[in-house]
Amino acid sequence: MTVLSIVDLTVPRGGRPVVQDASLEIPAGQVTALLGANGAGKSSLVLAVGGILRPTGGSVRLDGRDLTGRRPERIRRAGLAVVPEGRRLLPDLTVEDNLRVATFALPPAAARAGRTRAHELFPELDKRLHIAAASLSGGEQQMLVLAQALVSQPKFVLIDELSLGLAPVVVQRLIPTIRAVAGSGVGVLLIEQFATVALGLAQRAYVMDRGRIRYSGTADELRDAPEVLHSAYLSQT
Repeated sequence: MTVLSIVDLTVPRGGRPVVQDASLEIPAGQVTALLGANGAGKSSLVLAVGGILRPTGGSVRLDGRDLTGRRPERIRRAGLAVVPEGRRLLPDLTVEDNLRVATFALPPAAARAGRTRAHELFPELDKRLHIAAASLSGGEQQMLVLAQALVSQPKFVLIDELSLGLAPVVVQRLIPTIRAVAGSGVGVLLIEQFATVALGLAQRAYVMDRGRIRYSGTADELRDAPEVLHSAYLSQT
């Protein structure tokens, strides 16, 4: 089985380590949840895995291939896509052009196949192709950033704060899409503010607290141990 392995990763920001010796394993074809309070280091870990931040220790390997500290475009070509927090789009470009930019480095046939897959996953965007991304609703923007990540048909996708700022009905619309992505063989690392949503999707789960992984186990086990999450969230206050 193809695996994304993060081993003893340490990531500094502002002159201090915000991720310390973090180890996670994300299998292909499954959703893995990463939970923890705001400021626990989850986003910094994702940015380091995606090549946006530079780790000072540890390693990132995709099916044995070392991606540690590589440039973001090389990491993406290796099959790892990142959906960072904040819905980072090109707001003045149309939906269609945002998708085309995301496939710019792909061979023509792969680009067409990727865009076709994005339309299958998010048919709502078909009616919005020719409007500016800035004019989309929050839910539509989240669909578009997910589509941008998935058009390259990655082996793994890291999604930071899927539901942030979205209405519950939109979150419920996205849940089966994430499940379908994993069902197609893609490994998904999901950072999600609503633990019930994440644990309902995930097979495995990790809890991060003050930059360290404090829990690793199945999602079912974590659901049955709410004190673990409670402790992690309270420790940040």
